[in-house]
Amino acid sequence: MFNYFDDLAGRQLTGATLTREEAHAILESTDDQLLEVAAAAARLRRAHFSNTVKVNYLVNLKSGLCPEDCTYCSQRLGSAAQILKYTWLKPEDAVAQATTGIRAGASRVCMVASGKGPSDRDVDRVAGMVSELKDQHPDVEVCACLGILKEGQAGRLKAAGVDAYNHNLNTSEEMYADICSTHEFSDRVRTVEQAKDAGLSPCSGVIVGMGESHDQLIDAVFALRELGSDSIPVNFLMPFDGTPLEGTWLLTPAACLRVLALVRFACPATELRMAGGREMHLRTLQPLALHVANSLFLGDYLTSEGQEATADLDMIADNGFVVLGSNQDQETDDGAPSPEGSLTIRRRGAGTSMAPNA
Repeated sequence: MFNYFDDLAGRQLTGATLTREEAHAILESTDDQLLEVAAAAARLRRAHFSNTVKVNYLVNLKSGLCPEDCTYCSQRLGSAAQILKYTWLKPEDAVAQATTGIRAGASRVCMVASGKGPSDRDVDRVAGMVSELKDQHPDVEVCACLGILKEGQAGRLKAAGVDAYNHNLNTSEEMYADICSTHEFSDRVRTVEQAKDAGLSPCSGVIVGMGESHDQLIDAVFALRELGSDSIPVNFLMPFDGTPLEGTWLLTPAACLRVLALVRFACPATELRMAGGREMHLRTLQPLALHVANSLFLGDYLTSEGQEATADLDMIADNGFVVLGSNQDQETDDGAPSPEGSLTIRRRGAGTSMAPNA
């Protein structure tokens, strides 16, 4: 029997480029077709990433106190979300946090700081942290996420040993003014381009569940494809109380899986990370989503807690995958809207006296 999505995957494997019509077919597939969509996306994932899962670990270097007004963000200007707020971690504390994630299996550490963008002093501060971290863990990848960059800052981060730079487009250019007024979509594109020009691996993704249309989501994904992002984190809106989008629960697990499949079909050979909000939105479909995405964050997020790290590692193993960079990293033959109140504010790890989740 003819399978549209399997045929589509076959064409992607021979170098075809996903069209807008095909993207709509993925997002608008029926529940009866959901496993066909996932299986076809899994063909692409296996072809490019075999049975590996890249584990990433977040270190929130500076939490809250941001002057930007992004409506989705718990750290935004005027946010009443009861999140942790603290200024820059001491270098030794940042390195200790990162080490926790590395010991749990992370091959990339993402060092994040709230704010519109770093000052030159901030860049020097992060450079020192990266240098110390690389001295202790020379093989770990470091991704910096510090906001909108000024001229020359990307090159300084690269010289300090930073491997990648994250700056998400978040949504389409058409929708961007609806979620932020303190900077523009073009500022984000420019920062990703500066990172690329400096030799940093570009990491840029989206947030879904903010009320975007299918066309706007497709626009955002195609913009990431055009930008040439090496890794695409897909975040699912966490509607913190005290933010303009509180109470916004528009996603179902099946819809989230279709979004991941869309990104996989649009960018078959790109690292695809199921990122913030996956636990509350994908829920019991997380294991199936791992057959589409090949990357995840281990442990907690910036201002909310993730599921236990051991549960993530068990999920990876139970589904026949291995952690990238581990001793098992080789081929093997084994192998409705979310309920309000399921979001837990992070109270452990960076900026607290509690041990981190890893």
